Amino acid sequence: MKLENYYEDPEVLHVGTTKERSYYIPQRDKSVSKVLLNGDWRFYYSDDPDGIPEGFYKKGFQADDWHTIPVPGCWQNYGFDTHQYVCNYYPFPYRPPYVPGRNPCGAYIHTFFLKGNSVEKRQYLNFEGVDSCFYVWINGQFAGYSQVSHSTSEFEITDLVTAGENTLAVLVLKWCDGSYLEDQDKFRMSGIFRDVYLLERPQKHIRDFFVHARLENGLDKGVVEVEFENTDNNMTIMAVLETPEQKVLEKGETNKGNLKFTIVNPILWNAEQPRLYQLTLDTGEEQIIHKFGFRKIEVIDSVVYLNKVPVKMRGVNHHDSDPVTGFVMNREQALKDLALMKQHNINAIRTSHYPSSPWLMEMCDELGFYVLDEADLEAHGSAEFYGGSCEKTYGDVVQNPIFYEAVQDRVRRCIHRDKNRTSVIIWSLGNESGYGESMEAAGRWVKSFDPDRLLQYEGSIWETGGHKNDISMLDLYTKMYDSTAEIENYLNNPESKKPYMLIEYAHAMGNGPGDLEDYQRIFENSPRVFGGFVWEWCDHGIFMGKADNGKARYFYGGDFKEELHDDNFCMDGLVYPDRTPHTGLKEYQNVLRPVRAVLLNQDNGEIEIENKMDFTALEERLYIHYTVEQDGAVVYGKDLYPEHHPAHTKKNYLFDYTVPSSGICTLNLEYRTLKKEYFIEKDTVVGFDQFILRGEAQERSPEVQGGIRKEEQGRFIYIKGSDFTYRFDRYAGAFDRIICDGCIYTMEPVQYNIWRAPTDNDRLAKLEWQKAGYDRVQVCVKETKAEQLEESVRIWVSLDLAAAHIQPCLEAEAEWLIYAGGAITVNIRAKRNMNMPYLPRFGIRMFMPKEFTKVSYLGYGPWESYCDKHQASRLGRFSGDVKDLYEDYIKPQENGSHYHTYEMILSDDLGNQMEVFSKDTFSMQVLPYTQEELASKRHNFELQEADHTVLCLDYKMSGIGSQSCGPELKEEYQLSDERINYQFNLCFKTLRRK
Repeated sequence: MKLENYYEDPEVLHVGTTKERSYYIPQRDKSVSKVLLNGDWRFYYSDDPDGIPEGFYKKGFQADDWHTIPVPGCWQNYGFDTHQYVCNYYPFPYRPPYVPGRNPCGAYIHTFFLKGNSVEKRQYLNFEGVDSCFYVWINGQFAGYSQVSHSTSEFEITDLVTAGENTLAVLVLKWCDGSYLEDQDKFRMSGIFRDVYLLERPQKHIRDFFVHARLENGLDKGVVEVEFENTDNNMTIMAVLETPEQKVLEKGETNKGNLKFTIVNPILWNAEQPRLYQLTLDTGEEQIIHKFGFRKIEVIDSVVYLNKVPVKMRGVNHHDSDPVTGFVMNREQALKDLALMKQHNINAIRTSHYPSSPWLMEMCDELGFYVLDEADLEAHGSAEFYGGSCEKTYGDVVQNPIFYEAVQDRVRRCIHRDKNRTSVIIWSLGNESGYGESMEAAGRWVKSFDPDRLLQYEGSIWETGGHKNDISMLDLYTKMYDSTAEIENYLNNPESKKPYMLIEYAHAMGNGPGDLEDYQRIFENSPRVFGGFVWEWCDHGIFMGKADNGKARYFYGGDFKEELHDDNFCMDGLVYPDRTPHTGLKEYQNVLRPVRAVLLNQDNGEIEIENKMDFTALEERLYIHYTVEQDGAVVYGKDLYPEHHPAHTKKNYLFDYTVPSSGICTLNLEYRTLKKEYFIEKDTVVGFDQFILRGEAQERSPEVQGGIRKEEQGRFIYIKGSDFTYRFDRYAGAFDRIICDGCIYTMEPVQYNIWRAPTDNDRLAKLEWQKAGYDRVQVCVKETKAEQLEESVRIWVSLDLAAAHIQPCLEAEAEWLIYAGGAITVNIRAKRNMNMPYLPRFGIRMFMPKEFTKVSYLGYGPWESYCDKHQASRLGRFSGDVKDLYEDYIKPQENGSHYHTYEMILSDDLGNQMEVFSKDTFSMQVLPYTQEELASKRHNFELQEADHTVLCLDYKMSGIGSQSCGPELKEEYQLSDERINYQFNLCFKTLRRK
């Protein structure tokens, strides 16, 4: 069909829409005046506008043979067009403002009914979100056009509707000139993805209002000022102000454009105590009920204060994303997200990279979250075209004069819609678009329109196109993915005056992030650091049904045969697509724990307890349950109830306990809730600390009773005892067969192992590892000696580890000491080639019988743990099935290791078991998959279990970090030791068969 080409005309952003306003739903006669139009609509898809039937928008058009599609809905989720995931790139040629002529589009038809008295009212048609632009017709008459996907578009259709049946027709285009400003890191989906509804309003009504709830005289005086914009200047508005306890506090009346109330000692709002007042505005024919809180956000001496208290953003970045419904998020789905955030100590949300549904801000007001509200603006692709870069062309779009008004429009629409939301304490001009005059003008307008909130924009750090940046209107200095060293550099720079905040950090992709505690330490110790927002909340997978093995099939970039995609870079959340928490979320929960403890004196039990909450006294919310464990077994437990312990204070307590005289002994402090809270039950553990009181394992000696002898037959050395036979392979430099009383413990030769299935955070490091041949290393034995001793046999081997065509990465000497009782002590001394990259790991790998499925260990658990990712775990004794130690990342990778292990037992149902222990600690991993299988498959549902149970016993494992989109793994977490000394013991116990 023929269209007015508004979609490639940056001078035409909206046609027929009302002026932007704050979000509210009015009431009439105690019922909302909202007529929801959601449901199944008739739908016709075409690859371009020319394929849409002419006149489809006319009343009476026959569309019975059309498809139906749910509204809200994204048409890619219902078989039309195709999914595409790109992060940085424009998915079409870079020719602003033009988009491809082959522009997928969808025509929608819906009928609705109005009663006779409804047409006497003013009718407003609202679309809360349509991607990317759309044309609207009512009863065959053109009502208007709009763009800005994540913004409300409102059309007054009073003169277009009739009593009885009415026809609403909408044509949505996938791309428009606005798409150059919507290049966000997400799946690209299209359609009407948020609510559509009518508002029936009186002829005279409040069109817009702005509630200013300010604090004066410190915090002792609250002033409520309401600015009105009405359809008739002669209206009288009655106002009633109620306390959070729903008691009438003030009443007022005005027929002017403003209203004012003054309150003495107002109850304040914060994320821990979200207390809201209620303001009812009554025009006689209609009521608007608005809830708000008193809070003051400000910067004093480069520190951010809320209500005169320095606060931190303990935040996450949040996309509207669901594996089944795509961009469509209803209140139930959003509530699930918010509940999980509350349960994991998260207090802040960045709406990346567009405003969320407007009612989500209301939920944040009520439940208590700080919100960084971001305009629907990102032009990342301007740094990715040929010859482009962040340093050269990042500002290409926002510096282009044709987009100047579009930038202003997008920022204004965000601010106007959410200007009455208490939870919104920071505005963002957008994301990753560079900087220029258009952004500066938008920022100046924001600060003049709303000086009571903070303003930030990370893209201001880039100067391109010869433009000299003016950042005077920005309140915060914000960055992405700085290392902790780079944060320190900013803080130590005398020219750095603004508070510092990370709008994205700790990239939570796959097995990660691994450096959360390091960041939190600098956040807490530096008043000028306002905190940060982890990237990001959820994995963006598309649910494609279940595989034959019962696993959910989640697709990501490239799975839809896209020409251009960014692979699994969208699988970067703290939760899986179905909102099952990653271990990374568990890690973040304890990093953000509301209490931290320091053991001052182990002898008398004196512990410093710091209340990390901003506004809540410790005794109002939590008590401390503490236990002493010996070798993982609880030997003592008690509760401590804090008293007179305000927020942001430290206090010393004496804990009553005694330290056992032997074993690995720990003191564990759990911070539990005193009463039920939002989404959190009474006695829930919201964080913990642990102190090692004794860290020395008991000395253990292998059993030496019985006879032992060796036999050498060419390649093999046989070691035999009364009930065991071991075979040592000179070529492998290790045992290839271990049999005790008829039970075979090794199904393949024991291997020296330095490789791991690369994690997403290894995506850069693995390139160097592969260059060094770490993924295909061979054992090159130089010499083997076997020596018969009185109660043991000693095998010594000298070897190199090297890949074909590459020099050795490591040379080693291994001593295998086999005792008469069958136990084996292994001593490995190695020297690493320091000209090569740090190692992923170093240790041995064993292939145990598949029946060995039961695991018990004394180490860090119950979650997977690494040298830089173990805050969610504690030192203790844990047991379970091998499959329980596997973390099922959607893109398979290294997982399930357990840091700082003292001992472990792997056994079968018959009682056959192998025990591993060491005088030092080691990392342990036991999985049903090989590292080669994990590295080779794109999806978890494609994995094939190994024929064996795979056990890795590592001297060390390199850390996890967050280098998938962050700084390089810190040196302290890299396995870069030049000299390695590794010792451990293997003991086999077998039930004798009758």
